[in-house]
Amino acid sequence: MHSVDKSIVDPGRRKLLIATSSAGVAAGATTLIPFIGSMAPSEKARALGAPVIVDIARLRPGEMITVAWRGMPIFLVNRTEPMMAEVDAAKGLLADPASKHPFSIPLPTYCSTEYRSRASHPNLLVVVGVCTHLGCTPSPRFMPGPQPNLPDNWPGGFLCPCHGSTYDLAGCVFRDKPAPQNLDVPRYEFVSPSTVAIGQDEKGEA
Repeated sequence: MHSVDKSIVDPGRRKLLIATSSAGVAAGATTLIPFIGSMAPSEKARALGAPVIVDIARLRPGEMITVAWRGMPIFLVNRTEPMMAEVDAAKGLLADPASKHPFSIPLPTYCSTEYRSRASHPNLLVVVGVCTHLGCTPSPRFMPGPQPNLPDNWPGGFLCPCHGSTYDLAGCVFRDKPAPQNLDVPRYEFVSPSTVAIGQDEKGEA
């Protein structure tokens, strides 16, 4: 087997090999940059996951507004004193009154209260409007008492039109219903007395 004497390698050929190799690496890098860029989330995707700022200044007592966050409806309800009393009255009829078994979002610790809301604003309910049975959107049925598709002792809350699951005015599911768990409570915070940010809190974005 013959050894190659490196001292006799043509200098011109060596330069050609180096130039060719460098061009190949540069071409590969040029090809790689757009590929990496294509894996970054689009502006639309980032916007879908961004917090949503909601002005509740015109949300009157007893009313509800719905906003979209991450493709899900978010219910914001300005509960009245009688509605808060109905939350207390419904405790014995619920499947999970203490929200020990969250559905898909951990219950924020600041909403581990009897009304599942921030202690600073107990009247405001913020829940994900997605039934925990098969994902339908519950309808508000805030008026208590007998009415179609609801029991005579109905305390007010939400009714899922798909399979009849019912939730109280804190978003907790009643016993013996198809839905297995309470409505989720997203992370949220007040950024002003009349403005709520859905999808973020003191810990940052959700």
